Amino acid sequence: MGAQIVSIFLPAALALVMFGLGLSLTLADFARVVTYPKAAVVALTCQIFVLPAICYGLIVLFGLNGVLAVGMMLLVASPGGTSANLFSHLAGGDVALNITLTAINSVLAVFTLPLVVAWSLARFMADDASIGLQPAKLVQMFAVVLIPVAIGMGVRHRYLGWTEKMQKPVKIASVVVLVLAVTFSIAGNFKLLLDNSDTLGPVALLLSVLSLAVGYGVPRLLRVERRQAIASAMEIGIHNAALAITLAMSVLGSEPMAVPAGIYGTVMFVPAAIAAYALSRKRSRVVSVSGA
Repeated sequence: MGAQIVSIFLPAALALVMFGLGLSLTLADFARVVTYPKAAVVALTCQIFVLPAICYGLIVLFGLNGVLAVGMMLLVASPGGTSANLFSHLAGGDVALNITLTAINSVLAVFTLPLVVAWSLARFMADDASIGLQPAKLVQMFAVVLIPVAIGMGVRHRYLGWTEKMQKPVKIASVVVLVLAVTFSIAGNFKLLLDNSDTLGPVALLLSVLSLAVGYGVPRLLRVERRQAIASAMEIGIHNAALAITLAMSVLGSEPMAVPAGIYGTVMFVPAAIAAYALSRKRSRVVSVSGA
């Protein structure tokens, strides 16, 4: 039964999530990057280069190794989660920029994810021949990440009225899928989780906090407008845990590798909610002062 869930339910469920993402995107979302060139370049640089370096530092600091280390790198290489737009809206961020970053990240992940995973496998699991990134698995990653998004965009273009009716149900289904993926990942590897609870929990929590901090702090240091920096923080700070879990279990064939993403999926909402609340409060104070 467990194998059937991994091989059938998770890929199908994630395809629904990525299809829902495609329903929210248009070609204009990709083209909009010319409106925010600096903000987009800074955010994408942090996502692709800075965060994997930070994650690797946390792995070394806490002594993670093997499948757990690869699982953390797989998570950090995953694009932003579907809830990033919601948190950005609550925090007063530029949601249009979030949508643009999500669109570009979804395409870039097709190329960056395999590179990060291949390097991580070589670095942390060089002696384990049972797990590897063969060409067939590269094709699977491409299919899981990009094809459902493209289909969703095509459906939106052809059936706009139906798309607008279905966006809310699909968003709800996406949340359900995330909860189920996290629950299955943790339940199926509960002993492994207990044995590594002193490291996995702090690493996942720190990664969430640092992702949010880098996503907001680096753009602000580089004088990116505040609402765009908030959008960057939420896009970079909320990784797609469901994608990382599905790739680990159904593409790479390792349930333990999904555990870090499962833990992250349970803790990430707390820092994100606190950050959204703090940023929205700060925005309110800025508005009231400027109004006075």
